[in-house]
Amino acid sequence: MISKRPVNLNLFTFSFPIPAIVSILHRISGVVLFLLIPALLAVLACSLQGAEGFNRVVSFFSHPFVKFCLWASLLALFYHLVAGIRHLLMDCHWGDSLSGGRLGAKLVLFITFIFALLLGIWLW
Repeated sequence: MISKRPVNLNLFTFSFPIPAIVSILHRISGVVLFLLIPALLAVLACSLQGAEGFNRVVSFFSHPFVKFCLWASLLALFYHLVAGIRHLLMDCHWGDSLSGGRLGAKLVLFITFIFALLLGIWLW
């Protein structure tokens, strides 16, 4: 039987619930962290070469764009940590109901927002 129903493939027309958004962002932050590993290891290797290498890294991180990139990568790390803890708690059946899932997702976003503000104040 061939169905001639319309197919909507535009994801921007869907209205996702907040737990789905938090889950999708958790996956995206994991991919971003995985892709950042080589760059962060290169910076670490440069800083461990001696005083001159450490001074190069310190001067590199003094630029505003680099500070923003550092802020974004630390934010991705913290978000992934908090959302991962939420998923682990849901695996233990804490907050796995509909209202608990919504509350947990809002808490993840709120805690990450507070951390983003504090981290931004600390870096600048």
